[in-house]
Order: sequence, then C-alpha cells, then structure tokens
Amino acid sequence: MIEKYPSKLLENAVEAISSLPGVGRRSAMRLALHLLKQPQENVRHFTAAINSLVEDVRYCKQCMMISDDEVCSICSDKSRDQRTICVVENVRDVISIENTGQYNGVYHVLGGIISPINGIGPGELTIRELVDRLRALGPQVEVILALSGDVEGETTAFYIFRQIESLGVKVTSLARGLGFGDDLEYADSLTLGRSIVNRTVFKP
Repeated sequence: MIEKYPSKLLENAVEAISSLPGVGRRSAMRLALHLLKQPQENVRHFTAAINSLVEDVRYCKQCMMISDDEVCSICSDKSRDQRTICVVENVRDVISIENTGQYNGVYHVLGGIISPINGIGPGELTIRELVDRLRALGPQVEVILALSGDVEGETTAFYIFRQIESLGVKVTSLARGLGFGDDLEYADSLTLGRSIVNRTVFKP
C-alpha cells in the first residue's frame, strides 16, 4: 500500500531516515515526528554532527580507523604495545575489543571482509597497507586475526595469513570462545576478552 503524507517535507525526511540500516518506514515516521517536536537548536546540533561526520571524517594513516587526526589516539598512545597488531573487519570491532579492557596493542582495520558474492575482493580491503606496515616493522611482531568466525571471515584470515607468513611475524587468532559464525560486535565483553587473552597460533 502506498503511504500518503500531508507534507512533501515529511515524506522526504521519512525517506532519508528509512534509508538507514534496520530502520523501517514506520520507525522513520516516528523519528521524523519526534525531531519536529524538538527545539530547533537540538535539531541543528544533530544535523551539524552528522554533516561533520560525513564531510570531515579522517582515517588514521597507520591503522585505517576513523580518527580526528592524522594518527588516531590508539596508535599515538606510547603506552600501548605497538608490535601487537589486531586485525579487524571494521571500526565497530575496535570498539567492542576496547570495551573488554583486555587488549593493549594496536589495530589494523580492513574495511570489510572478502565476499565474492558482494563483489568484495582483497583489492577492496586494506590488506596491502597491512603488509607494507608489517614490512616496515620487521620481525618480532604479533598479528592477531580477530575476524568473524563465518566462512567469509575464515577465508579472509587465510588469505591474509598467506600474504604475511613469509615476513617472520607471529600470527594468532581468537580462542574459540566465540562460536562459528559469530560477529565480534555482538559478543559479550567477557567472552570476547577471554578470546583475546587466550588467543592461539593461527592454523590455516
């Protein structure tokens, strides 16, 4: 059934909000009407934050994570172990691992995982940047492959291992406290923390 709106402006707002993942048209309508009830200053602050995120976003030149500066706060933190690099799919995974309080190394954000069905190959990810980073660091580095335990995550981990195994780095993966197919962002902090602490040597 085609929905009718009393205002084209409202319709446009609903269309925009419902384009977000997980937001249906009914939820988008509620959110749009909620925004209309808010003080204009609150709405301006909201839209300014979104505009700034889109227009001014930067990525750390070392780990490829979203950052306010050229180098993110984690990479620039001298108290962290710069020779332990946790490879993750996206920024959400970094946040999940940081929330465990069990990891003191740095990260490398791939920007996705290999998924032929979605047209994502190794060239669309930051694997080459990871290899270059490891070459610059030399041996005595540990790479933790902290990728989801589904087929695509395992495929990506295997591909990365093949790219870096000749560099003399230690390659580990999360302990199997995480079930097959589990996404890192949905794991509870205790399980994820234990998986990091009890990580094992990666076996392709």
